[in-house]
Amino acid sequence: MQNVHIKRPQEPKQVIQYRGRFAPSPSGLLHFGSLIAALASFLDAKAFINKRGEQGKWLVRIEDIDPPREQTGASTEILKTLEAFGLHWDETELYQSKQRLYYREILSDLTQKKLSYFCQCTRANIKALGGIYQGHCLTKNHQPEGSALRLINQNGLHQFNDLFQGDVVCNQALANEDFIIHRKDGLFAYQLAVVADDIAQKITHVVRGCDLLEPTARQLTLFQTFNDSFLKCTTPQYGHIPLAITNDGYKLSKQNKAPAINNAIPQPALMAALTFLGQSPLPELTNASVDEIIQWASKHWQRSLVPKVIEINID
Repeated sequence: MQNVHIKRPQEPKQVIQYRGRFAPSPSGLLHFGSLIAALASFLDAKAFINKRGEQGKWLVRIEDIDPPREQTGASTEILKTLEAFGLHWDETELYQSKQRLYYREILSDLTQKKLSYFCQCTRANIKALGGIYQGHCLTKNHQPEGSALRLINQNGLHQFNDLFQGDVVCNQALANEDFIIHRKDGLFAYQLAVVADDIAQKITHVVRGCDLLEPTARQLTLFQTFNDSFLKCTTPQYGHIPLAITNDGYKLSKQNKAPAINNAIPQPALMAALTFLGQSPLPELTNASVDEIIQWASKHWQRSLVPKVIEINID
């Protein structure tokens, strides 16, 4: 009897997906530095094409979990500005203020797994001890009242490969801290909320400014903690672009009262942002429509052209 070879069906190869996001806080209107970050994250998503011919997805998240810092009406104006600049998101925008139950469930899971503890140390206390928290409250058994909640940091990740900056090494002592995940004032800490929502939105790529290089180490630590304990998830790839700074040496930010970009005439700012990102837009695009500029930029986007520096003077 002849040998019969049965050809087994091959497992279908997983199609690579790209899900990026822009996550502004409504503490003010978008300025030129915000535009650079939004544009870079948008273009990195839209330049991606998988084997099915699908573009990457670009999402918008409004990080509105710190009411004392929020400006009335800023969320609506931010969305209007993105639309005016041709940066259209692919799914309904997510508001962190509506995620509180989800965050509380994660905090509860961390408590059940004995991966967190209450802390009553003040910033002044920590500064007096050298500026790095040393786990003073780990064995104090504080109650929730008047306490912050800290993660028991079992990973302390401080190195990662950045899409634009290459190999990044952060402050190892800072990366090893048991950092705050729920604040003493009852607000959810940025680190917890941003990682929780990146998981919820299945984010695969995070493109943002270099001012968030250090927090990336903590976010990587949280992803690893979740994966090791109770919440299997995919850790995004991170890419950090240069910050726009003025001649006075401060970065463009809402805190520094950077002027809002002009929604009525978006083309000059778009061209300037592309130039800042090293993309060398064609001179004839100066008179083009917003959609034409965005289409050209999406087609010609190259990560390798983005400057590998932390700050660039824009004046």
